[in-house]
Amino acid sequence: MWASLTKHWFLTALAVCFAAGYFAADPLAPLLEMSLLRSGIVFIVMWAMGVTLRAETIRKSITKPLPSVIAILANVLLVPLLCLPTMWLLPEKLFGGLFVTAIVPCTLASASVWTRKAGGDDSIAMMTTVVTNLACVIVVPLGIWLVLAQQAEIDAVAQVRKLAIIVVAPLVLAQLMRRAGAGKWADRQKQRLSLLGQVGILVMVVFGAVASGSAAEGAGGEAVEASASWFAAAIVLASAVVVHCVALSLGIITAKRFKMSRESQIAVGIAGSQKTLMVGLQIAIDCGVSVVPMIVYHLGQLVIDTVVADRWRRKSGTVQE
Repeated sequence: MWASLTKHWFLTALAVCFAAGYFAADPLAPLLEMSLLRSGIVFIVMWAMGVTLRAETIRKSITKPLPSVIAILANVLLVPLLCLPTMWLLPEKLFGGLFVTAIVPCTLASASVWTRKAGGDDSIAMMTTVVTNLACVIVVPLGIWLVLAQQAEIDAVAQVRKLAIIVVAPLVLAQLMRRAGAGKWADRQKQRLSLLGQVGILVMVVFGAVASGSAAEGAGGEAVEASASWFAAAIVLASAVVVHCVALSLGIITAKRFKMSRESQIAVGIAGSQKTLMVGLQIAIDCGVSVVPMIVYHLGQLVIDTVVADRWRRKSGTVQE
């Protein structure tokens, strides 16, 4: 049991941090006023993840751009469209949280890591990661304006500016540092930088849990969060899993239809369906929607893609780190 907890410490810590923030929402409520602290944490984590990305691998995908284009379109358009039917199934705050999950960019590290584990082409995953993260300054405010305008009063211009500062700027800075000679240092410190990113995510989970707990208390104990309603929790879980699995499957099927290689099919499926927890938490808190769907989707993609990647690896006999 201890070995299992050690191996999956992040998932355990994620649950503990959410529970702690949710049930201690009242004393921790002042944290919600520290928007500069939240933005600073996101900036640091995005930089830590970005400085470990080897952007030179993108050159391979540029010569054959179609797989990357399909993965990007799946991530930016397909996943949000798949979430729209849940508008009639979920309470407003939970649907808002799930839609925010759908419009945030691809994960910075996980997509490439899982693609490599499955024996796929990580240059496609890298291209999808970079493009969707840079494009989020337009995609996220536009998505909020089109779908969540009634429940999230967000200044679109201010949101564009904020995303440019906390998402685009740290990624650009990180890659400039790599080009300036910090690449070897970042590669040596990859595990520590990854740990820094995970700790930052856990802190953001606490912020999100406090926001969720405060919303529940503000409603006088009414079941406004998934944790207060087993039915809503089941719908959120099912929706997140179905959306991810359908996006993953359609990405692979589309790549097959275009007669792409097995390596490209894997990359399109994984990169086209994964979403970043860090940016999702920040946007959900800013919009005042539930963070539960974002956390559930993230946990779901970790479990599902691990199973899928292991199966692909066994079929090909590929051994990946």
